[in-house]
Amino acid sequence: MNPNPIDPLAIQCKRYFDVCNGDADGLCAVLQWRLATPAPAELITGLKRQIDLLGRVHACSGDEVLVCDLSMQRNRPALMRLLQSGVRVKYFDHHDVHDVPRHPGLLAHIDGSPSICTSLLVDRYLAGRFRAWAVVGAYGDNLHAVADEAASTLNLSAAQRESLRQLGESINYNAYGDDESDVYIAPSKLYALMAPYSTPLFFLEHEGIAHRINTMRRADLALAQTSAVLFECTQGHARLLYDAPWSRRVMGTFANALAAAEPLLAHAVLRQHATGDFVVSVRAPLVRGSGASTLCTRFGGSGRAGAAGIDHLPQHKLGQFLDAFATAQWGLA
Repeated sequence: MNPNPIDPLAIQCKRYFDVCNGDADGLCAVLQWRLATPAPAELITGLKRQIDLLGRVHACSGDEVLVCDLSMQRNRPALMRLLQSGVRVKYFDHHDVHDVPRHPGLLAHIDGSPSICTSLLVDRYLAGRFRAWAVVGAYGDNLHAVADEAASTLNLSAAQRESLRQLGESINYNAYGDDESDVYIAPSKLYALMAPYSTPLFFLEHEGIAHRINTMRRADLALAQTSAVLFECTQGHARLLYDAPWSRRVMGTFANALAAAEPLLAHAVLRQHATGDFVVSVRAPLVRGSGASTLCTRFGGSGRAGAAGIDHLPQHKLGQFLDAFATAQWGLA
């Protein structure tokens, strides 16, 4: 007699949760995993600055949680609670973390290198099975050279590669906003439209939403290009956007566009609330690729080496931030 019989009810009741950032990298990472490992998973996602998502997971012993593109540093208490409850967690991420906990229930693939994103980490784990979606995620994370290299293995035409780039940038743009009323479509609903398609080219062929998001993105970028230069130095530039739905949507995309246009310089995009305080997006010089998270962490922000942000910069600390930006050690983690 088997001393440890398998309980059929326990198998039947096992639940799956997918938790990710609602940008291109997060959604494309989860999509690759679910194409490779289908399961009736509950998706928990949000807008770009909604980082503390793991706390929304109410899982029990035996359940499985997939986490993609969320700072482990910010989600560590919730992660430890889940692990201690007997939940098994797979964690793929490229944000800076001080130390990764060791636990038999945790499978962690964390790489903070400037030239990696979460979609590419999942692609590496899956040996390239759904690489086109990883390419979309990399383009969305402004890793154009890395995305081009990955795309070169897929025998794509120049037009197809350009379509994947625009798709990645559009999905990424759609994740920015203070709440879901700012964006074209909630990231969870966008994922539901993406999920049936094994390749992004099929998605683009059958769904018109990507074109509609891209049209709005281009219009918002045109408005952002008229914004004032708040500060400039030999290290880079800071631009100021006034608070409006379009600026809440476009500030991350605008920061990426500035970085691509002037890769030798660092860039900061600030948006000022009616209170006078600021939200900030920072991009390290593309040619050096690091230093953004170090800078933003000093002011209560977070992120990764090449791109980071500050959710709340008090008005009285603006001068300190600009001084720190001007003297930052770009190229150092």
